[in-house]
Amino acid sequence: MKIRRRAAAYGVCRSAGGRVLLTRGSDLGAFPGVWSLPGGGIDHGEHPDDTIVREFAEETGLTVRVTAPRTVLADLARLPDGTLEHTDRIVYDVEHTGGTLRPEVSGTSDLAEWVEPADVAARPLLPFTARVLGARFDDPADLAADLPEDGLVPPPAKVQRFGAYALATDPSGRVLLTLISDGYPGGGRWHLPGGGTDFGETPERALARELHEETSQRGRIVGLLGVGHRYDPAAMGPEGVPLDWHVIRVLYQVKVDEPTVAAVTEAAGGSTAEAAWFTPDEAGNLPLTELSREALGRTG
Repeated sequence: MKIRRRAAAYGVCRSAGGRVLLTRGSDLGAFPGVWSLPGGGIDHGEHPDDTIVREFAEETGLTVRVTAPRTVLADLARLPDGTLEHTDRIVYDVEHTGGTLRPEVSGTSDLAEWVEPADVAARPLLPFTARVLGARFDDPADLAADLPEDGLVPPPAKVQRFGAYALATDPSGRVLLTLISDGYPGGGRWHLPGGGTDFGETPERALARELHEETSQRGRIVGLLGVGHRYDPAAMGPEGVPLDWHVIRVLYQVKVDEPTVAAVTEAAGGSTAEAAWFTPDEAGNLPLTELSREALGRTG
């Protein structure tokens, strides 16, 4: 069985009257005649925000501005050729700023329309689109049972990773950080707990797993803080193996209501060397990763 993974970004764009913009799959796509939110795959090294602007221009002729991340989803789909595809989907709220509506030419969509809210559910929708717009749909079969036992995807020449990370705090305001092991990108710097999502895994489930493996803590997600990325075509991985590295990062606000002593529980030799709680002042004096600095700066 062939398995494939991709990351994609989509936008919810509404007119002044409340209509939502949808696109219809063409014969060149995997699901002809099925309607979706405008959007598509994130190119290697591309920020998801830029994906939205590019995809809207390609599929609808409109220019848009990202206003805020709305939600992050992950799902499995069986493609017509039998491939089992895992898609990580970042969904944004976007604002129409210009352009003239027109269909995509020779692409994976063939029509773009403003649709009245009452008419959305009457159209055949991709499941993620129905979920985002609150339309009823039949849940697809649980395809996770079809995964190979090892669940692995052969490493590609270019590594695009989709990760979920936590700005985790306790009731006293301390922040939870992890030290990246030497030999990994960012080695020796303090990072936010989290990491890559596994094939068939939602970002929320991945974050709960990573939080426990890296810090032994259990927390609850209270908000979506943002979406970012880091592209390093010259990164060096473990054992000095070069990586054309692109990580797409979803940042959640997490509360740990009953903190314990932070400790790494994953097997030795992993990407996390140490975990600890810090006051904001203490954290500010540490060697931090770009993501940690950004998250701590955002919250003051």
